Amino acid sequence: MLEPTNNNELPPIPGKRYFTIGEVSELCAVKPHVLRYWEQEFPQLKPVKRRGNRRYYQRQDVIMIREIRSLLYEQGYTIGGARLQLTDSNNQPKKGSKTDKETLRQMRMELEEIASILSR
Repeated sequence: MLEPTNNNELPPIPGKRYFTIGEVSELCAVKPHVLRYWEQEFPQLKPVKRRGNRRYYQRQDVIMIREIRSLLYEQGYTIGGARLQLTDSNNQPKKGSKTDKETLRQMRMELEEIASILSR
């Protein structure tokens, strides 16, 4: 079994629009074959497929993958349990959920970076 690690230790998500499967693999500390498997198991994961069937993930996909990773590796859910947990959280959003916190943290980092560039 994989060593449980904290999502807070994962690198910040860069301010790009699209990410390749290799980039997402590094950002989420999950192997590419696991990401492809999760696409089959979690209907929320729908990367854009372009020429040659190449996958391109968007920011919300990366955040969703980090949430799935947390449910499976840190909180001990099974695939079915994590699927149910995500379905329940999509129907009734929780205040202060990890996804909201992650999004706000990313937005703050991006704004601070822009502010530092503008102040030069």
